[in-house]
Amino acid sequence: MIDVTHRISAVARTVGARTLEAGEARVITVARSFPDPVEEVWEACTTAERIQRWLMPVSGELRLGGRYQLEGNAGGVVERCDPPRSFDATWEYGGDVSWIELRLEPEGDPDNPGTRFTLEHIAHVDDARWTEFGPGAVGVGWDSMLLGLTMHLESDMSITPADGLASRPEAWRDSMTNS
Repeated sequence: MIDVTHRISAVARTVGARTLEAGEARVITVARSFPDPVEEVWEACTTAERIQRWLMPVSGELRLGGRYQLEGNAGGVVERCDPPRSFDATWEYGGDVSWIELRLEPEGDPDNPGTRFTLEHIAHVDDARWTEFGPGAVGVGWDSMLLGLTMHLESDMSITPADGLASRPEAWRDSMTNS
């Protein structure tokens, strides 16, 4: 059984703004600490075989300038890559283009290294859409993504979106599949 309160509390969430050349953008940030070294978290976040075990299958070229595609979801281009510390990529979904920035920072001491994971999703969101959806206008899947990554790093479990849907109460599952 998952300790939901602990999982929710482990993630820091912020909403902000950033001025880009193209204008004002909204920024959603999710961050949490992992007891794993930076190199382990980097491999889990950047290796196709590992990504499919906690998020979903990914194809393409996971390298600087490469185009990637998450099966049935977003795709984009890796615009900056500084292994094992950070990468930036476009996040293209539903005709919209936004950006993700992942930063991994070592924390803890040399005998017990850990990693601070910080992901920012930057998107141009018009005022009407922001008024209607708030931070959900930028995306609502980041908490699920972090839960999958956490469980993968803790136990090397494979978690797919279908597995997650199947584990939810029947009424909730039916509402999600019939919408």
